Amino acid sequence: MELSRRTFSALAGTAALGLALGGSGGATDAHAAHIAPTGPAPAPPGADGKPHTIGFDRYSLLVDGHRLFVWSGEMHPFRLPSPSLWRDVLQKMRAYGYNAVSVYVSWNYHSPAPGRYDFTGIRDLDLFLRMASETGLYVILRPGPYINAEIDGGGFPGWLTAAKGTARTADPTYLSHVDQWLAAVNRIASRHLYSDGGGTILLYQIENEYDAHATEPAGRDYMAHLYRRVRADGVDVPLFHNDKGRNGYWVPGSFDTGEEHGLWLYGFDGYPSPSQVPPDWGHYGSGGTTGGATASPRTPGFVPEFGGGWFDPWGGVWFKGKGYAESRRTRDAAYERRFYLTNLANGITLHNVYMTFGGTSWGWLPAPVVYTSYDYGAAFDEGRNPTAKLVPMHQLGHLLRHVPDFAKLDRAADITADGLRVYHLTNPDTGAHFYVLRNDGTESVTSTLRAAGTDLPVTVPGLDARLLVTGLRLEHRTLSHSTAQPMLALTVGRQDIAVLTGRAGEETRTVLECASEPTVTVLGGQATHSYASGALRIDAELRGLTRVLVEGGGVSTPLLLLLADDETSVRLWPRDTPAGPVLVYGPALLRTADTSGAALHLTGDTVGAVDLEVWAPDGLGQVTWNGTDLTMRGTESGGLRGERRLAGVGAVMLPVLGGWRFRAENPESAPGFDDSGWTVADRTTSYSTTPVPAGQPVLFADDYGFHYGDVWYRGHFTGATGLQEVSLAYSTGTQGMLLAWLDGEPLGGHRMPVPDDATVRKGSWAATVVLSVPEKLRTGGAHALSVLVRRMQHDQDGKALDTHKVARGLTAVTFKGASPQVTWRLQGEAAVDPVRGPQNNGGLYGEREGWHLPGYADHGWRQTALPRAERRQGVTWYRTEFRLAVDPGTDASVGLVLDDDPNRSYRVQIFLNGWNMGQYINDVGPQHTFVLPNGILRTRGTNTLALAVLSDGTTPAGPGQARLTLLGAAAGGVPVKPVD
Repeated sequence: MELSRRTFSALAGTAALGLALGGSGGATDAHAAHIAPTGPAPAPPGADGKPHTIGFDRYSLLVDGHRLFVWSGEMHPFRLPSPSLWRDVLQKMRAYGYNAVSVYVSWNYHSPAPGRYDFTGIRDLDLFLRMASETGLYVILRPGPYINAEIDGGGFPGWLTAAKGTARTADPTYLSHVDQWLAAVNRIASRHLYSDGGGTILLYQIENEYDAHATEPAGRDYMAHLYRRVRADGVDVPLFHNDKGRNGYWVPGSFDTGEEHGLWLYGFDGYPSPSQVPPDWGHYGSGGTTGGATASPRTPGFVPEFGGGWFDPWGGVWFKGKGYAESRRTRDAAYERRFYLTNLANGITLHNVYMTFGGTSWGWLPAPVVYTSYDYGAAFDEGRNPTAKLVPMHQLGHLLRHVPDFAKLDRAADITADGLRVYHLTNPDTGAHFYVLRNDGTESVTSTLRAAGTDLPVTVPGLDARLLVTGLRLEHRTLSHSTAQPMLALTVGRQDIAVLTGRAGEETRTVLECASEPTVTVLGGQATHSYASGALRIDAELRGLTRVLVEGGGVSTPLLLLLADDETSVRLWPRDTPAGPVLVYGPALLRTADTSGAALHLTGDTVGAVDLEVWAPDGLGQVTWNGTDLTMRGTESGGLRGERRLAGVGAVMLPVLGGWRFRAENPESAPGFDDSGWTVADRTTSYSTTPVPAGQPVLFADDYGFHYGDVWYRGHFTGATGLQEVSLAYSTGTQGMLLAWLDGEPLGGHRMPVPDDATVRKGSWAATVVLSVPEKLRTGGAHALSVLVRRMQHDQDGKALDTHKVARGLTAVTFKGASPQVTWRLQGEAAVDPVRGPQNNGGLYGEREGWHLPGYADHGWRQTALPRAERRQGVTWYRTEFRLAVDPGTDASVGLVLDDDPNRSYRVQIFLNGWNMGQYINDVGPQHTFVLPNGILRTRGTNTLALAVLSDGTTPAGPGQARLTLLGAAAGGVPVKPVD
């Protein structure tokens, strides 16, 4: 097949398969080459308009011939509906050591109807890709067509649930829809490929954890079609798929890629529990097709998803009702060191952490199994705040960027240390040795490691790990060995700087090779030193930042050795600038660093007042911070320090929520309600996987174009004499519910059970509720049966069984004591909101009438105060306004907290300025705090908050306490543009 004009190459095994494409699209012959040597990593990427080669061998990716260790984090723009904040998260990822961002693109988010695709506003994929490029991050693009991701339908659009064709197969009808989707995505993606310098898309995924038809023609033909489709759309970077576990599915050669070879990567996902021993999925594993990286020995070890936390289900059974705080606690920094260092030891050089920023499954986006928050226990919490989990990510990310040896490691001779699991690796080019020491017990272990011809004392806390190195080049000097972990080494101006890290209070030994005795000056902290037999030994306790200057010793370039404890290490920020590398110490975050003339321009965040220190290239003597000129003075360590501290963040005042107005709705339950404009349920067949009951019409909401949120049914009938009971069968996602009225009289309702450990992954629930008909309504006249179904969301289709097509809404209605003929009409969400999109609204009366919108005139509503308690079956709306006046230089993350007596049964849809920010279920939980993202939240202006309370009438319903809370604040941030 003919590819685009872009250029790339791929290396496999010990030979390079080069495919160079010129402007005519003609390919050169393959040629043999040696495996690439170890060398400096490629410069941070950007849209430079230049062609780049993207290849790989069995060790790592090769970008322009340079080895690249991909240290990536997952974030989803659709879970942060404020484009300004995309830049905030991307900048934070880059600062904390990530060099790539992995991105799902969710089909349902962009396609409200067949043939319609929206990439504007909060769906502006082009904008996101530009931001990633401007931030200097590679992009791993993952547009499905199926993505799973704990998202409604696994990313399939609502309209696909009612369409002909079997999903995730080579079914022609399904593929026709897929082709349209991929063409729409790829029109944008093809402009942002790193291969031609248009952007920074480095890798592109087709399908997602596809294991249902891996050994069948239907699966092979499907994958081949996707491959051809993506290539035909002009995407020429290497492609891959993420195996659902270690199965060896979709390794190179497992399906037809035409005449193209050597451009397909095998990847596998892993989500080990913190209670298990970290698994070996590579050098130290069992090997073979189920051994992880060994399933594809000629491609680098690639984990497209490795657990950076875990999702939490309705009811919170997995985390004992404690929510994502417990997820973060059980998968903490020590977990990251144990599991991620084990991956490194096993030759994984493409490593993506899912999630790094989880965000919010706002509106009707979440899959049935999860609630609104998708915090995930990630390194950045849902409010965009850094957590303690960033310590190892920061240290390892910068290490892998600045020490190229890690991109090419072989397993070395086995070494033991009592009480510890030891992994030993070496770089065949540089001769450096690397040791991962892991403690799988709960108690701290002190042991001895024989390395570099000496016995190194090592202490590893319980359920933790550490990395030691020997023979490592630190710019102009060689580190013989150290019991501290290296974080970076770089040359700034006329000196080298090396940073080593560890836990606070640790006693460390660092030995440098020196041909002669050097001059050593301890500039800060407590350290001792000695010299003997060509080795300089420095002993120090890790407390804050210890500074040791080493001069001479046979090397003309001085070395500034910085020994930092964990807390201090995340205040050290290396950055490349046009004038050369800089290292910044002090602030809570460094966002950008640029130069002009003799000036170094820095932007970033502070929380408390802090000193700013900068090591910069010669000639840069002026420094600005967030646009303000600073007065700097030189330091003994060769840097510049501000004469005044950077200011911390000021106080953020949040108002008390008051001035509430309320109004009851659900006029649809009244017998005289005019439903003549509703859709008649007159279909008799369906593409749903739920059977249509014999003799009844199709009542499934999706078949009539209602795909999200609540749906109303009204059945008109006569001949109810003797009618005793009504049986309502319905199908929903997790925590769905049903309420019914006959002639305006509440009959009662039903709700699906809270999932337990055995049913927590169950995405579709069906039940039949039998409701008694009051004696006074058993008459022969005209009657109206009104039914409201909170349908929740569509199931995902992880096993490729079309489970996203399981019915939602009523499925059958039968009667006892009479046999009336019923004419059904139904109504769900109104026309798609042109700004907020299809997942924002359901079919509640107030939503259809705009009660959630900020401009709605509610002055006729009754006034009330919270907390409030009312026993009523149906829906009641509450509205208020509040004003914020956050300082323009402050990034404040604000949340809404809802609390009440947990015995009260009701749920709330939360609308901020018309945006559906999630669902609260008072007696289920565990979520009580809902993030209100800036841009949607007017931090300087008036906001409208609307709460739609749905109650079954079995208990008093709230809302109870409703208050604003400050989730985090920093001086700095990014400019935030209000979302329309």
